[in-house]
Amino acid sequence: MALVVICGQPCSGKSTAAACLAEALQETESNPSVRIINESSFHLNRNQSYADMPSEKNLRGVLRSEVDRSLSRDNIIVVDSLNSIKGYRYELWCLARAAGTRYCVLHCDVDETHCRKWNQERREKSEPAYEDRIFDDLVRRFERPDSKNRWDSPLFELSPSKDGIEKTSAAVIDAVSYLTKKVDSRTKDVKVLQPTIATQNARFSEANSLYEMDRATLEVMNMIVEAQSRAMGGPLNGVSIGPGLPSVDISRPVGLPELRRLRRTFIKLTGQSSLSGPAPAADADSAKRMFVDYLNRELRNG
Repeated sequence: MALVVICGQPCSGKSTAAACLAEALQETESNPSVRIINESSFHLNRNQSYADMPSEKNLRGVLRSEVDRSLSRDNIIVVDSLNSIKGYRYELWCLARAAGTRYCVLHCDVDETHCRKWNQERREKSEPAYEDRIFDDLVRRFERPDSKNRWDSPLFELSPSKDGIEKTSAAVIDAVSYLTKKVDSRTKDVKVLQPTIATQNARFSEANSLYEMDRATLEVMNMIVEAQSRAMGGPLNGVSIGPGLPSVDISRPVGLPELRRLRRTFIKLTGQSSLSGPAPAADADSAKRMFVDYLNRELRNG
């Protein structure tokens, strides 16, 4: 349904903004399913997560993977993190486009002085706070969102140090309206990202689909080996795979090592995003049909 990226300096009120947005969304007539993804979802310590570049890169990877797994057209995902690097926000935007959902950025615009003060207050209350070294580094590297960038648009801006953060804040209300407004052919102020060939994921997204592909190709391979064994080296007029499925055209003996190599290559190819060709199979028969077509093409050319 939608991906919302919360961004801002450290200790700028992002988690409060995410909570207010989620509450406001759930009070709408549509009452969408809302999930907040942040560091605490994985019990991660903020100072350890931002202690160095490898740790920070790992954190971004964990959050991005969880967004990729969770994003769908039936829920709203709120990414409550610094999201301070524009390249990372672009990656999140690509995930939203691949999923065919709405996307927006909610920026907590707070000056460094207030952020530093709030961080110190948290420390005094024994609440999670950033170490000074890490805080300074994160502030220095923060890249402000710019509505001119497609991955920062639409951009809703909060001013927590001036106006506070409430579910009735103007930016929250605007974001809720954007995320829940019904879209039709005449709607111009709401953009639902559309997947392109470059962003569509040609992998099997479900574990059972991967299992079906592996099992189906192995079954085809075993049928070919068995048919050649029965022929005892004689010519074959094709190997039948099953009713409604194409036959494997074999004009020469094909050894088990070659079949295994072709199978590995086929599985690898279907697990990659490609610019052309059929969509990945969703069931055993489709997988068999694709594999047989691939074998016939490769064996004919070989």
